Amino acid sequence: MNAPAALPPPWTVSAEPFDSPEAWDLLREYYTEVADRYYELHEGRRSTAAEIEQGLAEYPSGHLAPPHGVLLVARYGGVAAGCAGVRLLDARTAELKQVFLRTARRGLGGAGGLLSAAETAAAGMGAERIRLDTRLDLVEAVALYRRHGYQEIAPYHDDDPYAEIFFEKRIAPENGSERGTETSVRTGSRTGQGTPGGERRG
Repeated sequence: MNAPAALPPPWTVSAEPFDSPEAWDLLREYYTEVADRYYELHEGRRSTAAEIEQGLAEYPSGHLAPPHGVLLVARYGGVAAGCAGVRLLDARTAELKQVFLRTARRGLGGAGGLLSAAETAAAGMGAERIRLDTRLDLVEAVALYRRHGYQEIAPYHDDDPYAEIFFEKRIAPENGSERGTETSVRTGSRTGQGTPGGERRG
């Protein structure tokens, strides 16, 4: 699969360590937003600091690390603005995780570019398809995935009670060794997927 066509600055996206300070700040903001939206919808309140800390503590530490995973960080004008994770479920199937853009940078082309970069990364790991799950109340996420060619599928796991809708997109795997990921990003808007207690483990 070819990398997305280059665009002028200010958007760039590159692979970064899952536990880097900037990546961790983005993941905290991602988790807080999806947890707040869940609790506001179902309990009429926002998440507590303790709930956020508990959820973050339960995040698996290695599933977005090479050679079977990657965390991509998008920057706008050199400043971290969003993230997207990819991990292999098996030799030919990748999973999209934790797609997020900071509020101030939404509507500027970041989310679609993160999806393109994630698909490129998955293809570089040999995947032929990329899957994801999300919640139905995250309507922006559902719309974004549909707009970028993701098709609704039957559930591919049953270990997350918050996963309500599942998607898949076919991609073309790349031959040869895994390559680094750094490219400019393209079109799109914002999204996020997840649960108030963290995403499914595995």
